[in-house]
Amino acid sequence: MNLRPFSSEADDDSPMEQPREAMPYDVVIVGGGPAGLSAAIRLKQLSASKGVDLSVCVLEKGSEVGSHILSGNVFDPKALEELLSHNDDGGEGWAEALEASQDSKATPVKEDAFLVLTESGGSYQVPNFLLPSQLHNDGNYIISLSKLTRYLGEMAEGLGVEIYPGFAADEVLYAEGTKAVRGVATKDVGISKEGAAKDTFERGVELLGRQTLFAEGARGSCSEAIIKDFNLRQEGAADVQHYGLGIKEVWEVPEENFKPGFVQHTLGYPLQSSPTDKVYGGSFLYHQEPNLVLCGLVVGLDYENPYLNPYQEFQRWKTHPAIKQHLEGGTCVQYGARVLNEGGYHSLPKLTFPGGMLLGCSAGFLNAVKIKGSHCAIKSGVVAAESVYDSLTSGEDADEKTVATMGEIDADAPPVEVTEYADSMEKSWVYDELKEVRNCHAAFSKWGVGGGLLYTGIAAHVTKGKEPWTLPTPVGSDGNAVKTDSTATKPAENFVPINYPAPDGVLTFDLLTNLQRSGTYHEDDQPSHLRIKADVAEVPESISLQVYAAPESRFCPAGVYEYVDEKLVINAQNCIHCKCCSIKMPKEYINWTVPEGGGGPQYQVM
Repeated sequence: MNLRPFSSEADDDSPMEQPREAMPYDVVIVGGGPAGLSAAIRLKQLSASKGVDLSVCVLEKGSEVGSHILSGNVFDPKALEELLSHNDDGGEGWAEALEASQDSKATPVKEDAFLVLTESGGSYQVPNFLLPSQLHNDGNYIISLSKLTRYLGEMAEGLGVEIYPGFAADEVLYAEGTKAVRGVATKDVGISKEGAAKDTFERGVELLGRQTLFAEGARGSCSEAIIKDFNLRQEGAADVQHYGLGIKEVWEVPEENFKPGFVQHTLGYPLQSSPTDKVYGGSFLYHQEPNLVLCGLVVGLDYENPYLNPYQEFQRWKTHPAIKQHLEGGTCVQYGARVLNEGGYHSLPKLTFPGGMLLGCSAGFLNAVKIKGSHCAIKSGVVAAESVYDSLTSGEDADEKTVATMGEIDADAPPVEVTEYADSMEKSWVYDELKEVRNCHAAFSKWGVGGGLLYTGIAAHVTKGKEPWTLPTPVGSDGNAVKTDSTATKPAENFVPINYPAPDGVLTFDLLTNLQRSGTYHEDDQPSHLRIKADVAEVPESISLQVYAAPESRFCPAGVYEYVDEKLVINAQNCIHCKCCSIKMPKEYINWTVPEGGGGPQYQVM
């Protein structure tokens, strides 16, 4: 990720230094997920209803909209229904419209179970009345979020949004002489592994906007650069962000094992064996019509044991009788993984900066207790669009100064910071939700699963976030004042290697076999997008391997990292863009940058 002043002047005759084509818009949106597409749709709804049109484009690094989208997903529809209520049809019948558009059925939740699994194969169901109200799923739907995103993409295009799939935003552009965002530039393509321009070389394109909305999802590369460059975490008095790694499979199962609308979450085996265990995580298992079981495991990346292998824990989880019964006789049809935000309310950064703002999981709008974030992402997109529209269409002759009218950005109008977005979000139900459970993640870190559950129960039923204290983030294993997911890892000498069972090829699978089900593809002859930071170049062999027994060879859910003769080998072509390596590496030694647009997983039903 590079940040540079906005300039297209060539320094020499090299094709990689030639001027880039520039395309101006009123609003540029980076990321074609739920947050970005909701913002685009709402902007065009407002353009139609208020009579002042804004030009809007969406950049998506996946080969098509939805191809990089992965989520559980039990879906709370309230934000989507709010967005679609502004359409001519009032938004009624979205589930039927989704099925007609994507041949994907939104299945109403009919049964909700929460189990504690034991290592011996037993299970205990927690009565629903004891669970936090945010875990209740009445009125929710089991969906494929990648399919819903495609549906939203079609809607956005129908409203006049320009969507560019297969174009990866690689640089944040600044207005000359100011610290204000002017847009982004897409990645150059056709560069060899050696860094030379190939015959297929094409210069990237500059997408310039009066406002640039970053909606890349958790740990997006442009978003993280913006957060760092504008000190948004410090400006927002935010704690460090914490993450979980979600690993998911989709199965087709026989009719006798299918229970439409069934939702099950679990704690206990395999991640926790006692109330004091501090591995934060649990599982999900959902039955979506016509015959799909969506199942997965989320592992908090602040775990301590470097021998823990999230992928192998997931495979082991499937062998528990309470899980196995749902999958027997079925076929695994898709596999994937993605990190998700878990820091919650206290980890939200300042949301705005001159020229742009952060949306959805780029900001951290995920409710880990509720096990949902899509509804928060969509709501943030709606609020962002309304704030941006009001800002860009206010003032004298505003309708004559839009890019949609002029075809260019008014050079005399400096980028503004739309602080109304942050103000409106703080007054929304998103902040209310997150504030209720603001201390819960820290409680798990401090007291383990037993204490964390007890605290969460009290917070959800009694205090609802109004407790007069804030639980501090614990100290990291390296003695730093604040624990990050990276510094949570402890030296290998404190643990015993974990021997995981061999896969049977029917219920459990080796990693590379499963990786094929993600459809992952990258152009082989390109520079690696996974780059070791120069200031910590010695870490892989001298610290990660020697002190922590090479945890990256276990936590990566795509087999990207391995050591051969004690030398690190990076198989970047395997990368499924989960972003885990940029978070959990010792010293965070990897800089995750975007590969050529269109590379990565090709999710269809995730």
